[in-house]
Amino acid sequence: MTKVSKSALEFLNKLKKNNNREWFDEHKSEFKEEETKLKDFYNAVLEDLNQSDTIEKMKVFRIYRDVRFSKDKTPYNYHRSISFSRATEKLRGGYYLKISPGESMMAGGFFKPSPADLLRIRKEFETDDFEIREIIAEENFQKLFGDLEGEEVKSAPRGFDKNHASIDLIRKKSFLVTRNFSDEEVLSQNFREELKLSYLALRPFFDYMSDVLTTDINGESILKE
Repeated sequence: MTKVSKSALEFLNKLKKNNNREWFDEHKSEFKEEETKLKDFYNAVLEDLNQSDTIEKMKVFRIYRDVRFSKDKTPYNYHRSISFSRATEKLRGGYYLKISPGESMMAGGFFKPSPADLLRIRKEFETDDFEIREIIAEENFQKLFGDLEGEEVKSAPRGFDKNHASIDLIRKKSFLVTRNFSDEEVLSQNFREELKLSYLALRPFFDYMSDVLTTDINGESILKE
């Protein structure tokens, strides 16, 4: 299975309109059938990623929503999401894919890094932001993703100057990129190839951030030999 089937989007669209346990129970066999086809596609994407990277883990997120702390009590996600984690301490960052009617997207980056990692990243940007700005300003990067995204603090993190030239980067709490796809693009024969090219375009960003997170501020490795 090298493409997303039209029936997969149709099922998710019907689920969006009938997001209740009674309807889902009646259509559970249809869900399982579509899930099997989608997992074949996910494995194809994993295969593509492993041609140029090393993936440690592929995680398919559950269709069941955690509603314990949410005002929205609808029980199911009407999207299918998956993440791919890079292997070993040397390879940092992760890839993401969401299939959803009218809302499909790929993403990648560093979502809510640990306090230690976040501080190290901020310190790097405070010291020298030339390389990261060169990477995110690259023509193909901008064409595919635009600017870096991610939740930010309102002013400046504690210990950082709010007037620093790199404060736009320093105030971020996550460092992410996204690319949205229309339903027509998702269902096309070359969607898999477009994903492959998109993930590949993240590599300079991942390589830079991996280097930052595996060295101290002086550039010395912190990894155990």
